Order: sequence, then C-alpha cells, then structure tokens
Amino acid sequence: MAGISLASLTSEFVGTFLLVFTVGCNVLSQNAVWAGVSIACVLMVSIYALGGASGANFNPAVSFALGLANKMDEGWKQVGAYCGVQIVAGIVAGCAYSLLFGHEFNLQPSKGFGWWEVAICELFYTFMLVFAVLNTAASKKLGGKNQFYGLTIAFSIVAGAYGAGAVSGGCFNPAVAIGIDVSSAGAGFGWCGLYAVVELVAAALAVGVFWVVRPEERNDDAPPADYELVSKLVSEFLGTFMLVLTVGLNVLAESKAAAFSIAAALMVMINSTGDVSGGHYNPAVTVAILASGRDKISPKDAGCYIGVQIVGAIAAAFVYAAVHHGKTFALGPVGHHNWGGVAVAEIIFTFVLTFVVLCVATVKKAPAPEFIGFAIGSCVTVGGFAIGKVSGGSLNPAVSFGIASAQIMNGGIFYKALIYSAFELVGGGLAAGVFRLTYPEEYEDKALVK
Repeated sequence: MAGISLASLTSEFVGTFLLVFTVGCNVLSQNAVWAGVSIACVLMVSIYALGGASGANFNPAVSFALGLANKMDEGWKQVGAYCGVQIVAGIVAGCAYSLLFGHEFNLQPSKGFGWWEVAICELFYTFMLVFAVLNTAASKKLGGKNQFYGLTIAFSIVAGAYGAGAVSGGCFNPAVAIGIDVSSAGAGFGWCGLYAVVELVAAALAVGVFWVVRPEERNDDAPPADYELVSKLVSEFLGTFMLVLTVGLNVLAESKAAAFSIAAALMVMINSTGDVSGGHYNPAVTVAILASGRDKISPKDAGCYIGVQIVGAIAAAFVYAAVHHGKTFALGPVGHHNWGGVAVAEIIFTFVLTFVVLCVATVKKAPAPEFIGFAIGSCVTVGGFAIGKVSGGSLNPAVSFGIASAQIMNGGIFYKALIYSAFELVGGGLAAGVFRLTYPEEYEDKALVK
C-alpha cells in the first residue's frame, strides 16, 4: 500500500471523483438497466490504472478497513489523509454532475422504504465490497498475486446495484453518499450521516470476518496450504448468504439485470474466498465434486458444507423478506410451463454450472486460473437468462431451500424445494459422470497406484 504523497493523494482524488461523477451521470440520465455496470466499470478501470499510485481505495470505508487490518503503510495518518481527499473529491464530483445536468438528486431511501431497510442493504453490500478488497488485494495469500482483484472489487457494485440499490440507492461508499447529499443540500440534507456510519460499521465487520476466514492475518503466520474447517465453513456460509440475498433482492425489485447481478455476487465471493473453501456455495457443486472422486473433499466435510450452505441461504431469505416487509416469491413453473419443463431446465443448466466448476476449478492444471470465478459466475448469467422464464433459474439446492423457507410465511409449500433440489442434484451427478469421461487423465495417477 502506497504511503502519503502528492501522487497517492492525487490518485485517490481522481479515482473517487470519476466514481462519484459516473454515479451522478447515470442517475440523472435515468440509466436504470446499465447504471450498475457503468459504475462498476469506472471503478474497475480506475483500480487498475491507479492502484500502483495509491492502492486505489477511492472509498473511506475501504481506507478505514485497511487501517483496522494494519494494511496502511503510514497507519491512521494515511487513513485520515485518504478519507479527507476522497470526501472532497466526492463533493466536487457531485457539484460537477449537478452543473452538467442543471439539476441534482437527493440521497434518501427509495419510496416505501425507511432507514433500517437502507441500513441493511448498505451494510451487507459495503461489507461485500470491503471484504473483496481485503481478500483479493490485501491478504497475504492473494494480495499482489492475482490479476482479478480489480474486476472482483468493482463487480461487487454490480452485485449490489440492482437489488439493494432499488432500496437504498446503492452507495456502499461514504464519499459517494456525502457527495450526493452535499451537492443536493438545497433540496434536503442529512441522510449521508446514516449511510456513512453504516458503511463504516460494515467495513469493521468485514475486517472481523476476514480475520476469521484467514486467521494468519492476525499474526505473523504464513498462509496455510489448507485452511481449517472453521474457516472453510464460514466461507461457505458467507458466500451462500450473499448469493441468496442478491437473488432475493433482485427478484423482489423486478430487476432487469437480475441474472448478471447474481452472477457478479457469485464471482466476487469465489474470487474472495475460493482459495479457502473451494467456493462451492451450492450443494449441487459439493455433491458433484464429491462424486467426481480424486479426494477433493471428504464425505464429512461435504456434509458440513451442505449444512452451512442451506443455513446461510435460509438466513439470507429471511433478510430479503424483511427488507421488503414480508414480501416473498415462490418456486415453481413460470407462466405456461409445467414441472417437466422445470426438470429439463434445472437439470441441464445445473449441469452446466457444476460441470464448469469441475473443469476449471478442480483439474490438475486449471485452464485459466485468473478467470475461474468469472467462468463459474457466468454460468449463472447463462442459466438465469436462458431459463428464468421457465423455472426461475435456481440451479442450486441452497437457493431453492432459501426461497421456499421464506415463502412459507406467505402460504408457500416447502416440498417444492425438495423437487427443485432433486433436479439440481441430478444435474450435479451428471456433471460428475461426464467429467470422468472427458478428463480421464485426472484419474491416471490413482489408477497407477492401484
């Protein structure tokens, strides 16, 4: 992490200015479908362009978390300098887009929502963003040793912009919140305080979980070759929780970019902690890996994984239902489609997802190590858009359990989760079988031992 210098402070100003200016231009252009992608992309290119100059924080919550985690070269002095520059840049950017468009917009909860719904959404997706920074850009094991850090950090915005953004506006950054609020002060001011406090709390929470998942970060130990089961289970719970929360918030917001947003959440969590637990976040994936053999996971660990995945999914489902005042949605055939259509859709596209996991993440020589998370996450984009209007595109028994559990509050029938899960596990089993046929070399060493 760079220290305090003219170069680093200029970098933080430029990156934060571009981020907040892009946010404002998209909102004032009423670019509902592509705004999240646009904002994520400006963050991504700024991270890659300016990371060498300042570490590319562009967010007081990120700087605060890096300070807590002892990742700043000049400690809290650097945190204060960075945060000050970021906030000034946010305000300048807010004034700039207001002048460009001739008007501004207020920072406030979306219609029908209040402070606590905003707090929940800002908390979890600021947490995701900061957690991605800590793991991919600042951890002993991954920091400075991968090329996907910028993509991962930026696409946490895509994950949160569409579902959570429909509730809170999707700031996930005190500089964004303050910049928007100050530039529109003539029409009302004050919400930035709540946003900023929640986002800083999320940053502290991200550091705490970071230390649990990667215990070597609390001391001088080197990263282990294989993490303890506790770290793996926390990773699996968290990844599944964020995935299902993103599913629910997108569906209930009727997002036009739901599949892409959900895929982004999966990619972010795989890139963040996939090296800890394998990044399954899906019982069908765990079953496929177990069934593929090669001692990639023990039956005991697989059972533990599946348990925490389901618990994480159910917890997330009740959170998204709470944010939407008890509103939920059901599993089942969509439109004129029937259960036969659901079976075909869920089996085939769960096969796609689990087969890609086996082929890119579990082979002896990964075909594209830097793109593993992107490749797996893209399977959700594939399936979500392809069969969303047939089965809803669950592709994951944990997702199915979560949806059905929350739906019980509104008279839903839980057994549909069992039907979906059966189809999805069949897809995972087929993937393991086809993998054995297409990658026989993965079993050659084992055959020679016998």
